[in-house]
Amino acid sequence: MTTESHDPAPLLLLQDIADQPVVPGSAVLRMATTSSRAGIFDGAWWPRSRDVRSQLPDLIEALTASLGPIARVGLDASAWDEAPAHLVVGDRKVRIDWSAVDDSTMIITRGHHDHFAFLVVPPQASAAAAHTAMTMAVRNDNRTSAEQILDAAGIAPARPEAPRRPPV
Repeated sequence: MTTESHDPAPLLLLQDIADQPVVPGSAVLRMATTSSRAGIFDGAWWPRSRDVRSQLPDLIEALTASLGPIARVGLDASAWDEAPAHLVVGDRKVRIDWSAVDDSTMIITRGHHDHFAFLVVPPQASAAAAHTAMTMAVRNDNRTSAEQILDAAGIAPARPEAPRRPPV
């Protein structure tokens, strides 16, 4: 496992996704989230690896710049190499809630009631497949599950290579 530092992940806004190359570490955030919650996902993220400690801080920093302070992140434990209870990002402690639902999603919580749902594209996806999946996820009329989006884009879900330690 590597913990080397990477350049901050680019945060591509929805209007940019069609014209921008998608690279590992990219995130797409639909800025015009509606109160009707018409689409399933508010964003999508393509981490570079399964190392949550090296991948998540850049995303949290980018989202904080657009959304304000992030309080919690909900992740699928089966998609990551370890499951820390929190990360310190900048001067803030961000709690990480782990589930074992194997659903390729992430929930970002800002404050007590603001929740943003993200599709998480597995790191092994090709750039073309990741772009397809991310574009599908943030469409305003999307009602497709993460599993269906990844399948339509030709992406196999991330699977652990060895048994996981229980969340701490």
